[in-house]
Amino acid sequence: MPEGKPRTNVFQEGPSGLPRDDRPVIVTVGTFDGVHRGHWQVLEEIGARAEARNGRSVLVTFDPHPLRIVRPAHAPPLLTTPDEKKAVLAESRLDYVVFVAFTPELREYSPHRFVTELLLSRLGMSELVIGYDHGFGKGRSGDVDTLRGIAAEFGFALDVVDAVYAAGTAISSTSIRRALLDARLGDANRALGRPYPMTGIVVRGDGRGRRLGFPTANMRVSGEGKLVPAPGIYACYAAVARQRLLGALHIGPRPSFPGADASVEVHLLDFDGVLYGHEVRLELAEYLRPVVAFDTVEALKEQMKADVALVRRLLGVA
Repeated sequence: MPEGKPRTNVFQEGPSGLPRDDRPVIVTVGTFDGVHRGHWQVLEEIGARAEARNGRSVLVTFDPHPLRIVRPAHAPPLLTTPDEKKAVLAESRLDYVVFVAFTPELREYSPHRFVTELLLSRLGMSELVIGYDHGFGKGRSGDVDTLRGIAAEFGFALDVVDAVYAAGTAISSTSIRRALLDARLGDANRALGRPYPMTGIVVRGDGRGRRLGFPTANMRVSGEGKLVPAPGIYACYAAVARQRLLGALHIGPRPSFPGADASVEVHLLDFDGVLYGHEVRLELAEYLRPVVAFDTVEALKEQMKADVALVRRLLGVA
């Protein structure tokens, strides 16, 4: 991802049109769930083209995820909520990010209507940059070849960006979801280009962690449909109460306590405040181990001590 001061983004709800001027408008379109390294390649391309032509770079993206309208039973869990997506895109060189509500009406747009009504008429697009596997329009009937025909008809430029690979596989939102659900956090983070984020509100738990000497913040994960990674113990960074802390995160069942519900809870290192009702933002940095049952409380406490020591060592704090 680029270094240096980013442009000022304008986040816009709905394609109501950009402020008109004579500069060319370079557009890309897509769900961009995760805003992974493959997506970033597209964003870099439209940013570079906008700078070269003294133009404006625009991302058109969707909320909710189109599959929640097209095939709700097959809608994937989200790598990034809308707020998380905005936070990542704010680090890009984009001039505008347009969030379009994906509705049953929009689902029926043909590829031709989508391009002419949304991109050309409302946004004044002069150039379109897309990923190699882009599909759009009713039933995803539009593809790169469709766009080439529409571009020739209306005279806008079209550029197709190739796939970005990690470990010999094209990076995609689908492959990242699979990695997170398989406890392959390292693979997911490398494809994302940053640690996987999760945000939640702290709720009251049963107090077991504090009684064990390792108080935890029990989290209600924010964002409808947000993907929660595979059960396990993770090393993470945590932003809370204007502080950046280290954390040991537990996701999943608690087999050492029969009858206890599964949980998402984080022990914040070197923190002893009260956080009920506060938001905690996590960045999952390393997968440590699976969740296992311990025969005694002492054995569990020893393992928790080892987990905390490993978090300090992995994340570079003695």
